[in-house]
Amino acid sequence: MFDQYQSHFQASIPKISGAKYAHFILLRETDSYAVFKTDGELNVARVRAGLDNTAIITRLVLFKRKQTTPERLTGRELLRRYGIYEHIATNYERIAKKEKDKIIEDCTYNGEPCGGCPDCVIYGYAVGESGSEKSKVFIDSAYAVPAYEESHQTMTLNAPYEDGTMTSGTSTTNRFSEQDHVLPEVPFPSVVTLRDPTPNTFLYVLNNIYRTKRYGAQTTRTGQVRNHLIGIIFADGDIFANLRLTQKIYDLFEGKNPPYGVREMRDKTEQAMEELIKQDGVLYQLIKGEALSSIEKEAEVILSDETQFKKWLNAVTQETLAYAENAKVIKKK
Repeated sequence: MFDQYQSHFQASIPKISGAKYAHFILLRETDSYAVFKTDGELNVARVRAGLDNTAIITRLVLFKRKQTTPERLTGRELLRRYGIYEHIATNYERIAKKEKDKIIEDCTYNGEPCGGCPDCVIYGYAVGESGSEKSKVFIDSAYAVPAYEESHQTMTLNAPYEDGTMTSGTSTTNRFSEQDHVLPEVPFPSVVTLRDPTPNTFLYVLNNIYRTKRYGAQTTRTGQVRNHLIGIIFADGDIFANLRLTQKIYDLFEGKNPPYGVREMRDKTEQAMEELIKQDGVLYQLIKGEALSSIEKEAEVILSDETQFKKWLNAVTQETLAYAENAKVIKKK
């Protein structure tokens, strides 16, 4: 799998970092009226418009936890569907640092981690005295390309009765409220970094990105987001931040007002990626265009066939279990 890029992958998940990074360059585009908020209001930041255009503007922010949590939960759903947690619970024990050994009953997000599944090992966890694992996935907050004034809308919401009206008998409900929403087709450029990837862990993170469609608050009703993969950068170090990517894209549009066409937005993101990586002082290989399509097709062969998908999911699980056993986080029963 991904044979032509083997030099950028680790043979197994290492305990100590070996300066190998896989950076997924994404364009997260809202497909509906999304809500990215904390404490009741949309998250915003006052920042420079561009790297060249130094005017201060307000931008919508998609906080990092609002990106990682949905993607982790997508992966965990699949682990549960295909019996990975059942396999771990049947065959392994969790070794708590300051507690007696205890058998795994389940692996819960922000609760009791098993310590050995792909989610625990790749994305990390920290649970008091029970132990911790540093995340191998780095995601920072993403910033909308257009200004706040051009990327949100205040909407009036109501709570009708069962017949669909706001009136019951002679009384009219007063259950009205207002909520700011992110407009559809607002782009949030984002870099997702995987440190010390193996082919299997690389595909695990990529699969979560592909499959995750709902982000932010009220995900059962709104929050659809489309993740466009613009490029992959294999490097020996970390690269540019999300804010710099957003600002560079803004400069390339030269003041053009949104909404932006998808093709144009992809082209500007690709151009920004190419220019910024040259300034980062790392040795790198940039994958784009036909080479990127080739990687995606190779991934699709595995991810779109249930038999191969199950085989691969078991393979990545064996990798993370071996890592956890070596780190003495779990042990076989």
